[in-house]
Amino acid sequence: MKLMVIDGNSILNRAYYGIRPLTTREGFYTHAIYGFLSTMKRLTDEEQPDALCVTFDRREPTFRHLEFPNYKAQRKGMPEELAMQLPVMKDVLDAMNIPRYELAGYEADDLIGTISRKCEAANWNCVIVTGDKDSLQLVTDRTTVKLVSTRMGQTTTKDMTPEAFRAEYGFDPIRIIDLKALMGDASDNYPGVPGVGEKTAMELIQKYATIDAIYDKLPDIDAKPAAIRKLTEGEESARQSYRLATILTDAPLDFDPRENLRKAPSDALYPLFLKLEFHKLIETYQLTPPTNLPTAEEAEQPEFTVTAETVTGEARANELLALWRKAEHVTLLALPDLSAIFVDCALSESEAIAAELFFSKYEGDWNALLRALFSPDIKKVSHNVKDLMRTLLENDLPIEGFVFDTALAAYLVDATAGSYDIDKLFVSYFHHELPKPIHLDPDAFSMLGDAATAEAAFHSYTAAVGALHEALWPALEKQQLHELYFQVELPLCAVLARMEHTGVLVDRRALADFGAEMEQRTRELERRIYDAAGEEFNINSPKQLGTILFEKLALPHGKKTKTGWSTNADVLEKLRWETPIVADVLEYRQYAKFKSTYCDGLLKVIAPDGRIHTSFQMTVTATGRLSSTEPNLQNIPTRTELGSEFRRMFVPAEGCVLVDADYSQIELRLLAHIADDKTMQEAFRGGEDIHTVTASQAFGVPVEQVTKQMRSHAKAVNFGIVYGISAFSLAQDIGVTVAEAKAYIENYLARFSGVRNYMTSVVEQAKAAGFVETLMHRRRALPELAASNFQTRSFGERVALNMPIQGTAADIIKLAMVRVDERLRAEGLRGKLILQVHDELIVECPEAEAERTAKLVEDEMEQVMTLSVPLTAEAHWGKNWLEAKG
Repeated sequence: MKLMVIDGNSILNRAYYGIRPLTTREGFYTHAIYGFLSTMKRLTDEEQPDALCVTFDRREPTFRHLEFPNYKAQRKGMPEELAMQLPVMKDVLDAMNIPRYELAGYEADDLIGTISRKCEAANWNCVIVTGDKDSLQLVTDRTTVKLVSTRMGQTTTKDMTPEAFRAEYGFDPIRIIDLKALMGDASDNYPGVPGVGEKTAMELIQKYATIDAIYDKLPDIDAKPAAIRKLTEGEESARQSYRLATILTDAPLDFDPRENLRKAPSDALYPLFLKLEFHKLIETYQLTPPTNLPTAEEAEQPEFTVTAETVTGEARANELLALWRKAEHVTLLALPDLSAIFVDCALSESEAIAAELFFSKYEGDWNALLRALFSPDIKKVSHNVKDLMRTLLENDLPIEGFVFDTALAAYLVDATAGSYDIDKLFVSYFHHELPKPIHLDPDAFSMLGDAATAEAAFHSYTAAVGALHEALWPALEKQQLHELYFQVELPLCAVLARMEHTGVLVDRRALADFGAEMEQRTRELERRIYDAAGEEFNINSPKQLGTILFEKLALPHGKKTKTGWSTNADVLEKLRWETPIVADVLEYRQYAKFKSTYCDGLLKVIAPDGRIHTSFQMTVTATGRLSSTEPNLQNIPTRTELGSEFRRMFVPAEGCVLVDADYSQIELRLLAHIADDKTMQEAFRGGEDIHTVTASQAFGVPVEQVTKQMRSHAKAVNFGIVYGISAFSLAQDIGVTVAEAKAYIENYLARFSGVRNYMTSVVEQAKAAGFVETLMHRRRALPELAASNFQTRSFGERVALNMPIQGTAADIIKLAMVRVDERLRAEGLRGKLILQVHDELIVECPEAEAERTAKLVEDEMEQVMTLSVPLTAEAHWGKNWLEAKG
């Protein structure tokens, strides 16, 4: 039999410091609990123990504190965001039916020591899970210590058996006590022998095994005279440190391993996980709602008299359409293929009607019904509206009348939640779980499926959207998000749906030819690399490439990793001029990536109409920026010659041109405005080159004396400041020493005092408020700023600096898209927005309308928001995307 005992405080601490902060929607920190549970689940799956328990320290002084008052005196108190999780962690363990042990006057280590020996006495094996190396003294043939380390969200373990311990330390596990007696322990604040460090202590214990043996042989031991003197003077301290380092194995703990046999969780775990918003863990532990819990409707929602009916005839459909037109709104969900639609409509505060519309059951004109339902006459609340709109456009149906999108609203309220699926949101807001969405299964409503259950699930999800609408509306208002939501995000759904439906035309032949050219160039480079290496090898294998470059060719700067020589881009760039083979490898990688990712990749996704129809994601980035998938058209390289040439592949329809307009230095302009930096504002208002002005200010020279290198360095500082760049990173970017980079930053901040003040004040305000926001009040919560971990806190500070700027830039380009689309349609122009790439908009329009369209796009982009500096946009047009860049 095997028992696993977990050092509760140790694992909880490591989870807290090793995982980025997580909070519930109410702001309760949960990452330590989540990390603990994830670690416990993985290790129990690995070890499959028969029994499981957890030990915890208590606040009362232990016998060690009574003997040595300075014991652990230097340790800081538990951070508040961790302290709040400790009692809840214990509640979770209780709900999981996992016994936990703590005893006044004793540390968790003493309980672990006692538990391990009682297991051995009962002929059980014991696995100790801890991050504390003190427990290594407990390792025996029947007791293994699993050392746990958590860093940057990754947890690793190391099994310490007697053999593994001896291989690493050179003596028996029990002698870790003697080692600590000599070298002391800074974390526990006992001194050992003053002046004796780890190296000397290790050598002595490897030779003599125990401190008793060492002191028995003094002064004749094999050690330097200074060490012998320190040992002689420090004997009393060594003896006391030995007692402090010794883990008790006979604490007065009533323990029987059989009473810790693993049990199923209690019914209390499910609602507790719901409250903590541990949706993934609910799935991991395969938890289901207890039968005695009230339903979501009983617990959270007013009682309704709901009439659900399946609509089959046109007469009844027309009656419902008339009813829906008069309603304040209806709540609607549709299957992805529009074969079934559920509509909920409140008739009064206590009565509602639910209608089921099935293509297979409707006897009238299905398309006519959908045209009426999706007309502007009926106000609709739904979920993931943009995707539904695209489906409607693909079926030549209207996309009007949508007044609320619960996914989009939830994203604005919490931009870092990660998932905005209906079931996840419902759990977060109402602490109850919806049934599985079996209505989305392909055969749900067929002869093969359980139609009644599928209908019930479909109705539950529609009702959930209605409940979320009621919860999210005031949440938007509380965070001052109504303007952003109703003027930008919601109208943008239709804009993006039309862009996705229209797509971007690609010259298939030119793209294939371009790919063939790159294939030919790749083959030429491959042959040159083989010739230079003197043999053929897999160029794409870092291990084989490293062997060629750093062993066979003996190039300098080789950096060895666990898996071989590092051959990443940074390493190779430093070697570019050492020998031609390195430049050829870098070029080979560039051509190979372009061939596979862009040429081959895009050829696969060209639709029958010759266009690529990407999907714009509205709820992914924390800054509010759009992202593009299937395929990603926003990551096509533009700064290289290959990337620029690749834009030639994107073309307009016959008789049309592409109009391309982008903002000039929008983030720096926003920095000048948000930071209220008068010097920077003056430069922008005067139409001066901001990088030249920055160089003039930072280097203290007249504008006309600014060199090309000065301007380049100033440009790096300008853009780096927006992202909270460090002196080290800037030095790497511009090829100067860290001291020089630091001086550049200091000079910059001395000249641009508004920026300097902003960098301080925005972080202070974010710490006080717990979030930062854009000019339009787009918000990002920053629990990282309250973290005790320096790296996590530093990340939060960088986000606090750049999110208001990046997020406002995202808000502006989105609002510009809405305005451009509205005006093109209002003025009867045939141009259509087809693509957005960060600060750039692309419109496809008839060549005869090019000049007018370009002017319209420029005007709307520049006038979209009034700032203390002008927003400037410049538009060009051409017969392909590259030409249109101007």
